[in-house]
Amino acid sequence: MIIGRKEELKLLKELRESNRSEFVAVYGRRRVGKTFLIREAFNYQFAFQHTGILDAPLSEQLKEFRESLYHAGVKRMAIPKTWSEAFHALERFLQRLPDGRKVLFIDELPWMDTPRSNFIRALDHFWNSWASARKDILLIVCGSATSWIIEHIVMNYGGLHNRLTRQIYLRPFCLRECEELCKSEKLGIPCIVTMDDLFV
Repeated sequence: MIIGRKEELKLLKELRESNRSEFVAVYGRRRVGKTFLIREAFNYQFAFQHTGILDAPLSEQLKEFRESLYHAGVKRMAIPKTWSEAFHALERFLQRLPDGRKVLFIDELPWMDTPRSNFIRALDHFWNSWASARKDILLIVCGSATSWIIEHIVMNYGGLHNRLTRQIYLRPFCLRECEELCKSEKLGIPCIVTMDDLFV
């Protein structure tokens, strides 16, 4: 069950029902609930989902990307040698899917951008040359490294400049939402301060 996040859920629903391809960045502090929000909003149903690996080299990142393609339904393929090959493999897989909205969720995107990997260039090409030319793609990228997301995605002045169609900065719960969470989980914590308490 999701506590709060009404505006974020409303926006994600609009994006799911959009009649064009959408590119969305979700970012915020670690453990603030980004991944949970996205998974719950789409009922854990994605055409493709992948999570980057912390401190892993390019070879391991690409191997894990292939595993995510396997989980999505790709039968057999060699480990990509570059991110360009990896995204082309994703394109071919998505082209074989039935008509309808295809939600792609890539979590911890900053971890995938290893030194000299040309990850951003490949992501840029995937979106600009293929995904944005369609009407059925919803690409959601997420990451706890807020500064990286802002610098390389939100404020990108290269090929991804102004390519985001929406962005969500997920803030920590306010006091009322904290209280709501404690009640829903039956935590029984008496020290939760309500808004009324602040004005006594």
